[in-house]
Amino acid sequence: MPPRRTSTKGFKRTDSLLSAKIRQASETRGFAQSRLLTQWAEIVGQDVSSISRPVEVSYGRGGMGATLTLLTNGSNAPMLEMQKEQLRAKVNAVYGYNAIARVRVTQTAATGFAEGQVAFDARPKPPVDATPDPAIRERATQTVGTMGDESLRDALARLGENILNKTKR
Repeated sequence: MPPRRTSTKGFKRTDSLLSAKIRQASETRGFAQSRLLTQWAEIVGQDVSSISRPVEVSYGRGGMGATLTLLTNGSNAPMLEMQKEQLRAKVNAVYGYNAIARVRVTQTAATGFAEGQVAFDARPKPPVDATPDPAIRERATQTVGTMGDESLRDALARLGENILNKTKR
């Protein structure tokens, strides 16, 4: 039987390179399962993940389960307080056993000190102007000039138009 050849040609998957670093960083915060941090939205759902983040898993002296600390802002804290048991069940499903005994909700200020602020969602992208500027299109077409291949001329004109639009922004 010939030796098995790898199909990666010397390259490694990103998760194999980063998994040790992610595990090390998450274990310093008490997270035995880094999946809780990296896949928070899939575990608890989009509505809860948009208003909260897991911050820490702390273990008490008695050893009877851990406490999961969630960070949210003041207006969303009552909603999370009512869902603590459901969240605990979902998180324990990730661990495979009742690792989390309690869920604690920590609030941050919506405005105030810099360390008290937290952004839960990514910033929305600015709207892109869909209507092309005819002056920029004409300038790009004139810059390309005439050439024998019409498809190459059109492609270069589109490229020039994109570059001029980008610099205009």
